[in-house]
Amino acid sequence: QVQLVESGGDLVQPGGSLRLSCSASGFSFEYYSFAWFRQAPGKEREGLLCIAVTGATDYYSDSVKGRFTISRDNGKKTVFLQMKNLTPEDAAVYYCAADSTSGCLNRWRASQWLSWGQGTPVSVSS
Repeated sequence: QVQLVESGGDLVQPGGSLRLSCSASGFSFEYYSFAWFRQAPGKEREGLLCIAVTGATDYYSDSVKGRFTISRDNGKKTVFLQMKNLTPEDAAVYYCAADSTSGCLNRWRASQWLSWGQGTPVSVSS
């Protein structure tokens, strides 16, 4: 059974940095692609970035380009989201998603991802 557990969410000041982790279990991690989404109150779940089986990455949101990066550690079965220069607009619950589709192309909709974690909250405020 696929299980994803996000961690690392916190309250940070504007301009700060944060690294989120997504620990996976119950499936062959190295054969799955992963994505990070976020959902702010009253808004739809927004796709941010994806990392493919090959390690290639794709951005789904222009708002995080140059500030957020995604990476994976197959040995630790963990996916990371490194965030910098955070603004109040980045405040949301951040979710990790996994799917057995190997690539990231055009998979920015939440409905295109099979498995989800429970989310970790990020607040950005002074």
